Amino acid sequence: MNAIDTITITGLTARGFHGVFPDERANGQDFVVDVELAVPTLPSHDDLDATIDYSAVADLVVGVIESEPVQLIESLASQIATGILKSQAMAQSVRVTVHKPDAPIAHKFTDVAVTITRSR
Repeated sequence: MNAIDTITITGLTARGFHGVFPDERANGQDFVVDVELAVPTLPSHDDLDATIDYSAVADLVVGVIESEPVQLIESLASQIATGILKSQAMAQSVRVTVHKPDAPIAHKFTDVAVTITRSR
């Protein structure tokens, strides 16, 4: 039987200095990331080496957010997805959503987000 299971991290928040405008780069803002990893059937035994280390995934996401600024959240999402696929051998694919709740929009809004999916 070939089954795919999902591991999800939702609402991971870190401060970054990404954006097109100078004040975004100077002042920074919080970015919120959701990650969904597709993995072969999760193990029925208690072995971290046989599954996704979601603590390591969270560390990677925060590290990318806090690293060198990019202009677009599309680029940020791509860097996160690439890093996860490189570091987590069990992940068959990853879906990353980067939320930018304080985006510089002159109208009332709840959120701006980009979602990408990458696979092996």
